[in-house]
Amino acid sequence: MTIADIHRRLAALGANDAHIGRVLRHWVQARPLTEGRRKLEHYLPQGVRDALPALMDELHGLATLAERHPGEDGSARLLVRLRDGQTVESVLLPRDGLCVSSQVGCAVGCRFCMTGKDGLLRQVTSAEIVAQVALARRERVVRKVVFMGMGEPTHNLDAVMEAITLLGLEGNLGHKNLVFSTVGDLRAFERLAAGPVKPALALSLHTTKPALRRELLPRAPRLTPRELVEAGERYARETGYPIQYQWTLIEGVNDGEDELEGIVELLRGRFGVLNMIPYNSVPELPYVRPDWDKARDIARRLHERGVLTKLRDSAGQDVDGGCGQLRARSLAATPMTMREARQAISIPISVRPAD
Repeated sequence: MTIADIHRRLAALGANDAHIGRVLRHWVQARPLTEGRRKLEHYLPQGVRDALPALMDELHGLATLAERHPGEDGSARLLVRLRDGQTVESVLLPRDGLCVSSQVGCAVGCRFCMTGKDGLLRQVTSAEIVAQVALARRERVVRKVVFMGMGEPTHNLDAVMEAITLLGLEGNLGHKNLVFSTVGDLRAFERLAAGPVKPALALSLHTTKPALRRELLPRAPRLTPRELVEAGERYARETGYPIQYQWTLIEGVNDGEDELEGIVELLRGRFGVLNMIPYNSVPELPYVRPDWDKARDIARRLHERGVLTKLRDSAGQDVDGGCGQLRARSLAATPMTMREARQAISIPISVRPAD
């Protein structure tokens, strides 16, 4: 089910745009249908009112809570079950944030990420993306949504843009509080700037070295770090939102003096902020989380040299907070082969390959 499908179903029942907006607004904001200045019987057509209880049950069933793992930092990792039995991860973040998934799995295959180990299983529909927000809001307040969960949003761009538009227009979320995170596909820059809701942009940088970037992100578009930053700068100037450059700090990989010099040369004077996040260690992968004091010293030195740097701890360290870990652990408890997983999928995969 997509958001466009919901529009068509409501329109077929006699709803106009205002009626559809109210139904979607109550769903995505997790508000009771009875709430509002005008009672439903004074506002919605009879056909819509008759069908509404079953429709809302169906919308709530798009994403249901399979597991909840609260962290000591105020975060909570949610394992979310979709209607076909596939699962994705959402994370309730401190300070009223929510991280959502746009794919089951991922085709980019970042070496340090659990999500991409098994590749891409299927796309998450626009309605399923919004359903993660509605589910989270039944848990607690959500004022910011980041597309940093499972998947590369650009590889599911139509669905993600449809979800962002609804969240920005009906979801009571400021446009700059919708954050689109990407490894740097040029299609994202084109589409995001043209939409009615222009989200903030987070770019996965991770290194200033082109060869190392190709190694760490093997199926990302072949943009050099400099080309990625220049594209980000153009988007930042157009929208007025600073770019968030994401840097997963990995011991012995991208924490050396040469990288610090490269960061200063590349980012000083740019309209952006460097979010430096010490790696969230995964037992199945060979990478190591650096010492916190070392990470803090790196961030301090960069800040002193003119690069706005924020050192951020990964949310949910005590609950296997690395993206893909919770789903992997759940699948390990109930094994399913890749062939079985793909046979269970009812929604076709459609991903343009990276350039």
